[in-house]
Amino acid sequence: MSEHNYKFEVAMSCGGCSGAVERVLKKLDGVKSYNVSLETQTAEIVTEDSLSYDTVLEKIKKTGKTVKSGTADGETRDV
Repeated sequence: MSEHNYKFEVAMSCGGCSGAVERVLKKLDGVKSYNVSLETQTAEIVTEDSLSYDTVLEKIKKTGKTVKSGTADGETRDV
């Protein structure tokens, strides 16, 4: 597989919160696309094969947001 699909459930209370998550994803090497939704409290990210789940998770956590759950290519992973 040449890419990964990661999905995180992130506690975001406002547009600033989702914007913060979008900013770190935009700067992260290996991110092909992302969709951060305040409405559904999710961040869906498509990455190159080289970008690990843990790296993406750490970047999202650095925004100070609570990550409630995460999946990598459809499999539930630890957060």
